[in-house]
Amino acid sequence: VYSKPQVEAVVDVVDGEPKHVLCDAVEKHHADLLVVGSQGYGAIRRALLGSVSDYCAHHADCSVVIVKQPGSKN
Repeated sequence: VYSKPQVEAVVDVVDGEPKHVLCDAVEKHHADLLVVGSQGYGAIRRALLGSVSDYCAHHADCSVVIVKQPGSKN
């Protein structure tokens, strides 16, 4: 018997540094999946500014999907 999986999305507005806010929200809501966007910065700019998506991919306690902008080369 096949049943359709259910998807629940949560909207939570929080102040703070995005990489920490996102990882904290994963724990708070017991998320199974975190979807984040990527600006497609080059390696130098990413090294200087840091990367929220990269941080989340390494620190979130769930699977992370990074969605790049259309036409992004990175």
